[in-house]
Amino acid sequence: MPATSGTPDEDHPHEQPLAGVVHDNVRHTESFTVVGNHLVQHKELSLLAIGLSCYIQSVRQGTSVDIKSLAARFPEGPTRIAAGLRELEKHGYLQRTCTRTSTGRIVTRTVSCNRPGHSSGGARETASRPSARRAAQEKPPPRKRLPAVPQPSCPAPALLQAAVDVLTGLRRRDPRLLLSATDAEHLAPGVAAWLEREVTPTAVRHALTENLPLEPLIRPAAFLAHRLTAQLPPPPPLRPPAPQAPEPRHPFQTCDGCDRPFRAPDPGRCRDCRTDHPEDA
Repeated sequence: MPATSGTPDEDHPHEQPLAGVVHDNVRHTESFTVVGNHLVQHKELSLLAIGLSCYIQSVRQGTSVDIKSLAARFPEGPTRIAAGLRELEKHGYLQRTCTRTSTGRIVTRTVSCNRPGHSSGGARETASRPSARRAAQEKPPPRKRLPAVPQPSCPAPALLQAAVDVLTGLRRRDPRLLLSATDAEHLAPGVAAWLEREVTPTAVRHALTENLPLEPLIRPAAFLAHRLTAQLPPPPPLRPPAPQAPEPRHPFQTCDGCDRPFRAPDPGRCRDCRTDHPEDA
């Protein structure tokens, strides 16, 4: 039996066809979008709807694809563009929902599906990711509170200012003890309690900076708060009351009545004579 000859396409697979489109393709390595044939060869979508879907899939996240923005981008009017978007919604290539923001404004959220019926939930996750990232940027993580420090019995402004001066001078002893204004404000009452107990500023600096650890101080304010509490000196002893001055000794005077000597600041009669003569008293 003679061998059957193949078709021209089978005999010469790389030969250009006699009619129809000829593809002169170059492989893209950047700035390209993968679009499925189920979209570009869709039998029910209009050419305008297919073009709109290809454009929407090619833009970056967050690009405005509302009717007004698309009408400003393409020569088709808002009416034709609105009809094309409705076609894409009908066949599942586009999802548009109205949501209310935290400020009360109503916005339209658009989700483009490059393969309807096979959603992986990434659009929902991607849509919520910018808001979560924005919330994380606006709300910093809570700062761990510093330990409590002793409190002075009389927080006078001058005493607290002296305590702040002691704390700001610690960085001259060790650069690791550089404190922020908030940390210094928190630690100032603890230093004031030391100064109130008759500890000199030099002694406070020495107690806070001696025998520091060799490793880096991650939270120098917490380290100083611990020392201010653990090494708080006892109150000073009570001072005895000041002795009263003795009564002055008056000079001797001679009684005008009985010539008896007695002590008095001025001349006159003695006590017995003043008793016998009340008018002289």
